[in-house]
Amino acid sequence: MTISSHAKEFGGLPVREFDPETGIQDAWGVTYRLTLGYDKEQQGMTFSDLLEKYLSDPKVGEVTALVIGCWDGAYEGEGVVSVVDQLLDASDLLTGLRHLFLGDITYDESEISWIGQTDVSPLLRSFPQLEELRIRGSNNLSLGRVNHDHLKTLILESGGLGADVVQEVTAAVLPELEHLELWLGTDDYGGDVTIADVEPLLTGVLFPKLKYLGLRNSIFADEIAKAIAAAPILNQVDVVDLSLGTLSDEGAQALLDCNRLNELKKLDLHYHYLTDEMCKKLSTLDLEVDLDDQQEPDEYDGEMNRYCAVSE
Repeated sequence: MTISSHAKEFGGLPVREFDPETGIQDAWGVTYRLTLGYDKEQQGMTFSDLLEKYLSDPKVGEVTALVIGCWDGAYEGEGVVSVVDQLLDASDLLTGLRHLFLGDITYDESEISWIGQTDVSPLLRSFPQLEELRIRGSNNLSLGRVNHDHLKTLILESGGLGADVVQEVTAAVLPELEHLELWLGTDDYGGDVTIADVEPLLTGVLFPKLKYLGLRNSIFADEIAKAIAAAPILNQVDVVDLSLGTLSDEGAQALLDCNRLNELKKLDLHYHYLTDEMCKKLSTLDLEVDLDDQQEPDEYDGEMNRYCAVSE
């Protein structure tokens, strides 16, 4: 599975593509997505031009959410550096910004494993009122030393997340964080995270207000499930999301054996490798369980292989 469609909603608002000819028409009712696209490229426009047009609009200070789509050379780290620099230079104009999505890019624009990112720590420092940061792609991604008083949602989408980035997350000071979502991916695309890297997230002491924990798109979903079943985090969160990964009956059984599981409001397991029998058992739990998109292991050279949903 690849990411084939753009975000339809972000920051609690419907997403609309920004038209540089008409500018910001509805600062409060929509989230604008800035994306280069074929038509703009044919007109000789660069992403820098497009972003400058957006930032020079007199209503830009009123917008609360912004989606950055495909920029020039999205598969090269240099392109995103200019995007970040422009946002930093305009931080005094973007006074209302609370939600930022950096990299709403589909597979036909750039595979997720190709998307070049950068050190985003200056963004967090320059936008102290930011409540949501969503980033797609992890090549050259760094969060730095995070200390942010207002961030409530952090989402890192990747086909292979680096252990160094996860370690930056576990070292972060985010007293208001409620929603944490990490797409861990596979080592075939740079994901070198191990269970030891995510275990600090399961202690329940890092982020006191955390209610949603998503350790998604993981090649070692069974290990994560076993660790969560024995971890204090179940006493804190309302939602555990292990979707898009390689979860099998082995990991699911560990969750079933945990008598605290019913304290959750939701267990999201969609895209999984569970048997019909295990799905029936999970369906009897006294909470919402998402079991959509059941997969079958792929037999190759005498071995049964399972794959996380998003990697390329």
